[in-house]
Amino acid sequence: MKYYSISEASAKFHVPESTIRYYEKKGLLPLIERNEAGRRLFSEGQMALLGTVVCLKNTHMPISSIKQYIDWIVEGESTLELRLDMMEKHKKAVLDEITLMTESLEGIDVKITRYTNRMKEINEDN
Repeated sequence: MKYYSISEASAKFHVPESTIRYYEKKGLLPLIERNEAGRRLFSEGQMALLGTVVCLKNTHMPISSIKQYIDWIVEGESTLELRLDMMEKHKKAVLDEITLMTESLEGIDVKITRYTNRMKEINEDN
């Protein structure tokens, strides 16, 4: 089985090593193995779990909710319905945020166009 170091995991997911340590401390990365020197070893499964944690965090899921999700994963298949419900609700929240951001971006574009046009007018007058 291939294992990854914390620095390899950090590079793969573009998160600082300190963030990975924090996630482990908060219980988001259970059952991480360690080598004889006490260094973390990430299996393929742990890398996949870390990828999920990073994805959920990047989409603004609170740490407490991610922890609940991870706890349900550890509990096993009896929590599939709970996990599905959580992911469906989170997807809706993410889509709502994307909609809000898209609308806000349109407002920013209006300002950029206004300022660009005004600068052109000023340059033409000079």
